[in-house]
Amino acid sequence: MKNRDRIYKGVISNWTNGHCVFSGETLEPRKVTKGDVKSFMEGEEECRLYYKTDQMVFGTSTLQPGKKGAVDPGHKNGYEIFYVAKGRVICSFPRAKREEVLDEGDIVIIPPGEPHELTNSGTVEALVCWSLAPPD
Repeated sequence: MKNRDRIYKGVISNWTNGHCVFSGETLEPRKVTKGDVKSFMEGEEECRLYYKTDQMVFGTSTLQPGKKGAVDPGHKNGYEIFYVAKGRVICSFPRAKREEVLDEGDIVIIPPGEPHELTNSGTVEALVCWSLAPPD
């Protein structure tokens, strides 16, 4: 079995188009370890994809102070939620010409098709948890 392919309690996951996809969903709890995470960069934003199915996606992003992520063009069908677990970020919406300052514990809900971008406006590394449902 390749390193990228793993079995989780009888559920096989694999990497498809650079994303971790779980098949044969069960109703049992599942642990995903940091060794199973797919990391990638979007601008200066370090992203980690923990889980993806045809129903939802979950990941995290970190940004160093003053750094900015790439503009995400938005998601065709899904709502995305950002939760700031640490630090302070500005979530910009270029099409709407609007910004939201998000402090630790805040969330923003992004409707389908809305372009957005994160900037760390704080003095410490920012950690943002994100989820998308349904995924593109």
